[in-house]
Amino acid sequence: MLEVCIDSVESAIAAREGGADRLELCAALVIGGLSPSPALYEAVRRRVDLPVRAMVRPRFGDFLYTDAEKEVMLAETRTWRELGVEGVVTGALSPDGGLDASFLREFIAASKGMRHTLHRAFDLCADPFAALEEAIAIGFDTILTSGQQSSCRKGAELIAELHRRAAGRIEILVGAGVDASAVKDLAPVTGCTAFHMSGKVTLESGMSFRREGVPMGLPGLDEYSIWRTDAARVRAAREIMQTI
Repeated sequence: MLEVCIDSVESAIAAREGGADRLELCAALVIGGLSPSPALYEAVRRRVDLPVRAMVRPRFGDFLYTDAEKEVMLAETRTWRELGVEGVVTGALSPDGGLDASFLREFIAASKGMRHTLHRAFDLCADPFAALEEAIAIGFDTILTSGQQSSCRKGAELIAELHRRAAGRIEILVGAGVDASAVKDLAPVTGCTAFHMSGKVTLESGMSFRREGVPMGLPGLDEYSIWRTDAARVRAAREIMQTI
């Protein structure tokens, strides 16, 4: 299974052309992905017939949420359910690095009948094996993980152990730095057959006039660079997966 995370209609089309099985729909992938708008979902659905899992993440930063943020997350989840989205993607932690089980159970209940991915908040958990068992008990069907490292290659050993311990009870979806070569190298050593990638390339803005030195977001981000999924990168990963 090849999931491609996207934050635009153009990237959704490229993911489909490259052979993606499923989309993770976000906004603002440049900061790790936030909740997308229903309007973006509808625009994607008009053009791409692939299952979609929508991100539910109210802000950039950690995964310790306030009551007000949780209220927003539950409202977003109910909206995705009403729109017929296949699944939702979220995560929430307690101050001690465990899963926020009480909220996540409420989240699962609000999205009854949908599919559920625990995103890379898992990679910030204090005890990955305890979090694995808790995620299963709460009702998630997928964990997206880099093996608690900055890339899936660095986390391969933990990913393999998570896959072994999951024993088919939950899908381990490998993410962070996934490309064709990572699929080729990690599938045999981890046992995983589900991968998550963006396949992104950086495009130059079409703006001819540019006002430099006026940042609109995080320091260091180039306002005139645009991230897009590249169909060829997705296709290369798809071709490797067909040999697994």
